[in-house]
Amino acid sequence: MRATATLQAADNALLDDSSISNNGPAAGHRRLAPSFPIMSQQSNNQENSTSLKGNSRDGSNGGTSTSTSTSSLTNAGPSSDGQFWNSTQRLAKKYRTEVAASASSVLSTMSTFPLDSVKTRMQTYKYAGFVDCVKQTYHTERLRGFFRGVTAPMLSITAVRTVSFSIYQRSKYAYSDWVKRNFGFDVMNHVASHGSLPNFWTVATFGAAGATAGSCITLIACPFELTKLSAQVSVLMADKKNCLKPGSHAIAASYQNKGTLKTMGNIVKHRGLGGLYTGFGLHLTRDTLGTAMYFITYESSKQLLTTFGGDGTHNNPFAVLIAGGMCGIVSWALIYPVDSAKSIYQRNSLMYSKGEKVEPVKIRFFQRNMYRGLGVSMARSCAVNAVFFSSFEFLKKRIKAMEDH
Repeated sequence: MRATATLQAADNALLDDSSISNNGPAAGHRRLAPSFPIMSQQSNNQENSTSLKGNSRDGSNGGTSTSTSTSSLTNAGPSSDGQFWNSTQRLAKKYRTEVAASASSVLSTMSTFPLDSVKTRMQTYKYAGFVDCVKQTYHTERLRGFFRGVTAPMLSITAVRTVSFSIYQRSKYAYSDWVKRNFGFDVMNHVASHGSLPNFWTVATFGAAGATAGSCITLIACPFELTKLSAQVSVLMADKKNCLKPGSHAIAASYQNKGTLKTMGNIVKHRGLGGLYTGFGLHLTRDTLGTAMYFITYESSKQLLTTFGGDGTHNNPFAVLIAGGMCGIVSWALIYPVDSAKSIYQRNSLMYSKGEKVEPVKIRFFQRNMYRGLGVSMARSCAVNAVFFSSFEFLKKRIKAMEDH
C-alpha cells in the first residue's frame, strides 16, 4: 500500500507542471514516475517502488539522467510519420481538384484507349466499318495494336486534364465575379439556387471558362497527341500503298514500332523541333470550341438534373454518369470535322521532311467523309467521361471528407 501511495503521489505531482523543478535528485524522482505505470498486481507495485527508491538513493547522477530523459519526452511532438501524413492530407485537400482529376484521367484513359485507337484509324484510313477495323487491326497487329501509343496520352491526358480542370475552376469564378461586378448577376449563386435553370449568363460563364482552359492546354497536348497518332497509324503508314508520294515510304516506315520518346525524336529528326506542333492551328480550334461546349454541357446538365430531379440529384452517381456521358457526346458532335481535319493533316505531315510543303486539309462540316468514326468516337467519349466524372466526383468528396489530425 505504501508503494502504491508513493507512486500516486509522484504521478499527481507530475501533472502539476508548476511543481516540477529542473534541479536536484528530487526532481528526477518525480519526473521518472510516468515511466513506471501503476499496475493492478501487487508484485508490480513492489517492483516499481523498489526502482523509485533506488533512483532516489542514486544521488545527483540519477537525478540528472532521469531529468534529461523526461525533458526529451516532454518536448517530443507528433512522430515524423504523423506529421508527414497530416501534411499530405492538407495538401490533398487543398488541391483535391487536381489530385482527383489526375487519378481519374489515368483510369478513364486506360479503360477506353482501344476505342480511341479504332477511331483514329477510321479517320485516317478507309474501312468498311467499326467491326472491319477491329478485325483487321487484330489480324495484323494482335491485341497490342489497340494499345499502340498509350503511353503518350497517359502522360498528356493526365497533365492536360489536371491543368484544364485547375484553369477552368479558377476561370469560372473569375468570370462569375466579373459578371457580378459589371451586370449585377451572381452566376454561382444562381446555379446553386433551388429550381434554377441555365440562362445566358451561366452558359456564357461556363463557356468562356472552358474556352480559356482549352486554349491553354493545347500547348501541352499537341506534341503528345501527334506522337499518339503516329504510333496508332504507324503500321498503316508503312504500307507502300498508303504512301502519298514515291519518296515518303522510307520516312513513314521510320515511325513503326517506336516508343513515345523515340517517336518524338523521329519527328524532330524529320521535321525539326517545330514539327512537334504540326497541326497546332487545327488543334487549338478543336480544343477551344470543344472544351467550351464540354463544360457548358456538363454544368448545365447537372443544373437541370438538380432542378427536375430534386435536391441532391447532381450528387447522385447515376446523375454524374449521365452528365459526364452527355458532355462527351455533345462536344464531339460539334468538333468532329475539326478533329478529322487535324488527324488527316498530321498523318500526311509525318510522311514529309522539314521544308516540304504539306497540302492543307479543309474543315468540311456535314460532309460524310469528315464524320468517319463518329459513332465510335462518341461511344468512346461517352464512356471516357462517364468513368472520369464518376471517379472524379467520388475522389473529390473522399478527399474533402478526410479528417485533419
